[in-house]
Amino acid sequence: MEPGRILLFIGLFLVLLGLIWLYAPGLLNWFGRLPGDIRIERDGFRFYFPLTSMLLVSLLLSLFLRWFR
Repeated sequence: MEPGRILLFIGLFLVLLGLIWLYAPGLLNWFGRLPGDIRIERDGFRFYFPLTSMLLVSLLLSLFLRWFR
């Protein structure tokens, strides 16, 4: 697939995601709070590692790119 076409689809996906985030911000509240996301909060210390969320993003991007290839 041509690089220009891939960039076009990625841009359209980002515009769609931005519109969802702008007009329906509560729709994506679950992202980053999935089971498996590591969150440690103590006095003066905060650690956050979104392991499950990033695995989900990786899976969706892999499927998206494989579908268009």
